[in-house]
Order: sequence, then C-alpha cells, then structure tokens
Amino acid sequence: MVVQQYRDGGGARAARALAVAGVIALMAGCVGGGGGGSDGSGQRAVVAERPFDVLGRAAAVLAEAGGAEARTSMETAAGGTRVTIRGEGAYDFRKQMGRLKVVLPTDAAGADDRRPITELLAPGALYMKNRGAGVPDDKWVRIDTTALEDGNLVTGGVTDPMAAAELLRGAGDVTYAGKSELAGVTVHHYRGVADLNRAARAASPQSRGALSAAAKGFSKDTVPFDAYLDEEGRLRKVRHRFSFASGGREAAEVTVVSTLLLYGFGAPVTVKLPDEDDIFTGEIRQG
Repeated sequence: MVVQQYRDGGGARAARALAVAGVIALMAGCVGGGGGGSDGSGQRAVVAERPFDVLGRAAAVLAEAGGAEARTSMETAAGGTRVTIRGEGAYDFRKQMGRLKVVLPTDAAGADDRRPITELLAPGALYMKNRGAGVPDDKWVRIDTTALEDGNLVTGGVTDPMAAAELLRGAGDVTYAGKSELAGVTVHHYRGVADLNRAARAASPQSRGALSAAAKGFSKDTVPFDAYLDEEGRLRKVRHRFSFASGGREAAEVTVVSTLLLYGFGAPVTVKLPDEDDIFTGEIRQG
C-alpha cells in the first residue's frame, strides 16, 4: 500500500477533568446505510483531490446529505480505569440537530439497570433527560455548550456529529492510508491531526462557539483523528483522540477516544426541543 503524507501548517487551560466529570458524574449521578457506492467518478474525486480539501468539505457534504443514522462510542481512560459509553440515534446535518439514546456502562458493583439517557443536540445547546439526583423524571436539563470548557466534544458522552465533522476543517499532517470497506461500503481512510483553533475559525456559525470554547479549554489544541469517507465524500466513520490534564496536585493526562459511525443517509430526522416549562431549573446534586 502506498501511503501519501501531506502537511498543512498548524492549550490553554487544563480542563480539570470537566469532561470526565461530565460524562461520569453529570450523567450517572446528576442526570441520572444508505448505499455509499457511486460510479468511478466519485472515487476519482475523493482520491485525486488534496486531502485537506476533501476533509475540509466533509461537514458541507453531510449538510447536503441531510439526515443520517448514527452510532457513537466514547472511551475514557484515566488512572488505569477504562469506561465506555455508547449511543445510537439520528442527526439532521442541515439543521444541526439530533436525538440520541446514550447507554452508560455498568457501575463498579455490576449494576446494569440504569435507564438510557435521552440527549437532544442543537446548536449551542445539549438537552438531557433521565432520572437523576434531584431531577424529576419528566424534566430535561439544558446545558449551554458554548460555556463548557470542552465545547461538548466529550462532556455529554457523545461528540456532536456536526462538531466531529467540523473538526476536520482544521486538519493537518494528513496521511492517506488507502481504501478499505466499511459495512459493505468502499471508504477512503485518512489519518491526521486537527487543530482546534483553525477548525473553530473555519466552522459554520452554529458550531463556532462550541469549538472556540474547546480550543480554549483543552490543554492540547491538537486532536489526532482517523476519518473514513465514502466515494461521494460523505463521512462514514471518524475517531478522535482527545487528551487533557486532569488538574490537581498530581495532574494526570486523561485520554478520551470518541468514535462516530454514520449510515442510512437521507433518513428523516425529527427533533422537538423541550418547552421552557419542561426544563429543570433547580440545583443538580453532584452525587
């Protein structure tokens, strides 16, 4: 296999484990394919063009495709402990809104009776519903993602699908790793490193606030990735590896690996955001 290497010239505060606390504490204790094949012209377009152009257009291509079904996984490794959170649902890339059901892993005692958490994703906001510490069953919790130190790239246990694609706008040091098959669809594999600041500057207005927050909040402003695009330039799979310092006297590096799978393009996606009366405004216990 011929590997092609490309270069395109390229933080701040430590996240103080906000992301991991959000994934584990907030959710566990507080909130309780369409066919990808095309003719040869599509393949030539993906392979022949500069990788930065292909990756930089990934978010726009998804917006043209409209809705898609999605599966997610987020693996956190810290201090020898590994936790994986999985999600499944659908996302509308035109409206940048989605609905996902997130399943938490079993706890240390082996209990696995936790109800899935319903998450609604919208520009600048994350809504979560589930029984939790002090949150009524019929209420939603709303989080302003532009105020999160990670821009909700990891806090909710799911990387917003559009944000995952927008991160590729900051791609650099890209390697084309060749062609393979994913769920019966031919895909082209790219490896690289995304610069958070560059991605935020190039992102759509709806995603810019959250990505700008992430660029300031992570201790590292570069994010290694593996991206798989089909012959029409649609993102089929992307894996990001986020790293940041946990803070404290003995700061340790925390690694979060977020994976997004997209399929069933063209599927209708309906997302109804909660009414103000359905949003919980009380104090959430950090249990």
